[in-house]
Amino acid sequence: MTASSLYNIVDSIFIGHGVGALALSGLTVAKPFMDICAAFGSMVGVGASTLVAIKLGQRDYESARRVLGNVIVLNILLSAVVTAVGLIWLDPILRAFGASNDTLKYAHDYMLPILIGNVLTHIYFGLNNMLRSSGHPKASMTATIVAVTLNIALDPIFIFVLDMGVRGAALATMLSQAVAVMWQFTIFCDPNELLHFNRKMWRLDRKIVLDSFAIGLSPFLMNLAHSVVVIILNNQLKRYGGDMAIASYGVINRVTFVFAMIVMGLNQGMQPIAGYNYGARQYKRMLSVFRLTAVWATAVTTLVFLLAELCPTLLVKMFTHESELIGMSVPAMRIVLAVFFCTGFQMVTGNFFTSIGMAGKAIFLSLTRQVLYLIPLALVLPMLMQLNGVWLSLPLSDLISALTAAIMLYYQIKHFHKQ
Repeated sequence: MTASSLYNIVDSIFIGHGVGALALSGLTVAKPFMDICAAFGSMVGVGASTLVAIKLGQRDYESARRVLGNVIVLNILLSAVVTAVGLIWLDPILRAFGASNDTLKYAHDYMLPILIGNVLTHIYFGLNNMLRSSGHPKASMTATIVAVTLNIALDPIFIFVLDMGVRGAALATMLSQAVAVMWQFTIFCDPNELLHFNRKMWRLDRKIVLDSFAIGLSPFLMNLAHSVVVIILNNQLKRYGGDMAIASYGVINRVTFVFAMIVMGLNQGMQPIAGYNYGARQYKRMLSVFRLTAVWATAVTTLVFLLAELCPTLLVKMFTHESELIGMSVPAMRIVLAVFFCTGFQMVTGNFFTSIGMAGKAIFLSLTRQVLYLIPLALVLPMLMQLNGVWLSLPLSDLISALTAAIMLYYQIKHFHKQ
């Protein structure tokens, strides 16, 4: 998870130092568009990987192979639609997402290669899910690390040596994913593998398609909701603080992103253990793994909080050397991450409800911060406090979401003790 998060962070560091703060702002504007594109591929990948696991458990290997074929065909079709829409309306979409006259060029130059190579992104994430479900988690992780390492190596060459700017950063990402996809294909082309390519697997199966969409719809909607929130924040930041405020938000977001991915990794480790013990009615062991995960997740987010409050300048200078952006980002980071120590608990609690099959409560907790609390606060507070109101809406939503999670968890634990 941490390696995967490095894609955008590495691009941001090289773009911030190699191109400038306005380019960093353009990248922040392009980020939700890129996330929406990837969410379609993730929807297919998550849904199909669940189906593959079920089919393999049933020893229905032929159906599992058909799911693999459907993943590739669906991703090609979906990516073609997303690419066509993106290329036709690229500039209007970026303006709606918060691009100004000064940052539109950078956002456009970054998204153009991303959209053209969108099919590679879809297939890359889809096949990585297939590798995990078919008993190759190390191969899946290796594909990610290879892509990230290659991206890090290519970024300075394209940005500094070839002077390609933000377009070079996007091209580096696409080429690194292309190499990872070729390596994934070598695994699935091996006839000795249980899950491998064959001629019969490429025809779309209506049931597989519908089941994949149904299972993958929940994470897709969550990703979409997150992107919508970022779009709203970008527009509020543009209105009250201009392009530098958007760039500042991009810097803060990327600092927290790596640590949030670590928490998500802890959640993925907790999920099967909590689910197994819930099913076995071993509630003490279930709550024990929850407490252990919550403690470590809180330690991770507390580390971010301490770094943001004690040495924010050091963190910001990783991404830029421009004094204007540093001057705006440092106080903003202190405000935005003022209660970040409680975010780990909130994330773990939401995933805990997912682990024990309470999807409704999990979705509610996931959406409280992003939609129920953050959007109204981000729209109302700036009317009273201008730019500081936008910054303050983020920690307030974090705090209220954590309190909501604590209340829901308290009543759920009381229910377990009664059983």
